[in-house]
Amino acid sequence: MRFGPVPVAGAEGAILAHSVQAGSKKLRKGLRLEPEHLEQLTQAGIAEVIVARLDPGDCHEDAAARQLADALAPDPGAAGLRVTAPFTGRVNLLADGPGVVCLDVDAIERFNLVHPMITVATVPQHQQMGPGGMVATIKVISYAVPQADVDRAADAARGAIRLAAPVLRSAGLVVTDIPGGPPNDKGIAAIRGRIEALGLTLDDLRLVPHRGAELAAAISEVRGDMVLILTGSATSDPEDVAPAALRCAGGVVERFGMPVDPGNLLFLGALGARPVIGLPGCARSPALNGADWVLSRVACGLEVTGRDIAAMGVGGLLKEIPTRPQPRAGRRV
Repeated sequence: MRFGPVPVAGAEGAILAHSVQAGSKKLRKGLRLEPEHLEQLTQAGIAEVIVARLDPGDCHEDAAARQLADALAPDPGAAGLRVTAPFTGRVNLLADGPGVVCLDVDAIERFNLVHPMITVATVPQHQQMGPGGMVATIKVISYAVPQADVDRAADAARGAIRLAAPVLRSAGLVVTDIPGGPPNDKGIAAIRGRIEALGLTLDDLRLVPHRGAELAAAISEVRGDMVLILTGSATSDPEDVAPAALRCAGGVVERFGMPVDPGNLLFLGALGARPVIGLPGCARSPALNGADWVLSRVACGLEVTGRDIAAMGVGGLLKEIPTRPQPRAGRRV
């Protein structure tokens, strides 16, 4: 592509690089100059304009962006995505429903190394999305790029972006209560909101005393594809009431604790085929916390191992730290 100033008389077919006021009319950048545009510029006394002119083998920004989007999401419906029409070298990939973003990070990095004018930006790996949320934006920065580089970038990252939709349909919530403990209404509402944001329903809610036998019975009996536990007193050890109750009910505890703050006191397990999440106390608030990262992946059928949780420590939120007393004030509940 050739870029620079040219006489107006020789600019037909070129792409206007900067917006120009031609008398009463404004010719906007990106416009392909036709004879009537040259006449307007000449009548306005403008003798020279800055343009981009494609060379043989170049691909216009919009065509390039569309080809790249088609490579990153070759079957948008199957990938849970919607693809916008190209405009000014940009195409957006939008979530077609709730879900969790799954990226081939290495492939996307290879894509972005092909040519500095060929770019894709995405949300973080495994970010939860709602319908219409922007998952990625493909942007061709210049007015054109070599077709050969478009092909190379497309080959580097075919199918690299998708949205994992929820595979679970319902959840059951067990809440334990202690005298003088935190009120449950707001916490239940916050958890219900999380579940419904993922397209699930809260099929069963059970309130029981914060005692092992009652909790174990409720865990066994509660309905739902997934079991959530919110305790009135923070779980502070793998042998504490809630993890012990899960084991007593015949389940297993696969991981206690996560390197994400807020959210340290989460535990993850299973009861038969049903996943079980012991929620940290911060789940009583609708604010983002580590439990959201685990809940969304589990709901979407993505495996969450102890190694996965350990890896969450890099970028482990910390959003509340500046506003907290250091160290945290207050008594344990």
